[in-house]
Amino acid sequence: MKRVSITSMTLAMALAGCGDSDVQEVKDWMKHTDSQAHVAVKPISEPKTFIPFAYSAAGEVDPFNQNKLLAELARQANAGGGVRPDTTRRKEFLEGFPLDAMKMVGTLEKSQTMFALLQIDKSVYQVRPGQHLGQNFGLITAVTDDSITVKEIVQDATGDWIERMSKLELQESKESNK
Repeated sequence: MKRVSITSMTLAMALAGCGDSDVQEVKDWMKHTDSQAHVAVKPISEPKTFIPFAYSAAGEVDPFNQNKLLAELARQANAGGGVRPDTTRRKEFLEGFPLDAMKMVGTLEKSQTMFALLQIDKSVYQVRPGQHLGQNFGLITAVTDDSITVKEIVQDATGDWIERMSKLELQESKESNK
């Protein structure tokens, strides 16, 4: 009996907590908040009218055709007139070194021909116009008292061969400044 009364008492208290007293207060607060809230939604603009485009070149050659591209590349390769290095020529010794590893350290003249003195590491070499040097098919075009002009043949970003002019200038030694 005691158990039944404790159980019934617990149920009564639980049901008393589920009363409607706070619900009305929340409903009043919601009505008040809804009346003060102003929603500002911009209307969506009308969609643009789609105008279909009629492709009139349907009978033309496809610009993305691989055979057309290969034919154009072959035509350009056979066109000639472009700059190309002579790959059949025997390489000279100084073509094994990059230009930035070379220093011009002097000049000398023999039989009315101007020679430049190039230092690579600790060795000194004599060069004259017409000789090749550098790793980019470089050809010495001129030697002056203070510089060597080199015409190189290099590939650009598209793979075409172009000429590029470079210059090696005389390097003053530290001993001559004293």
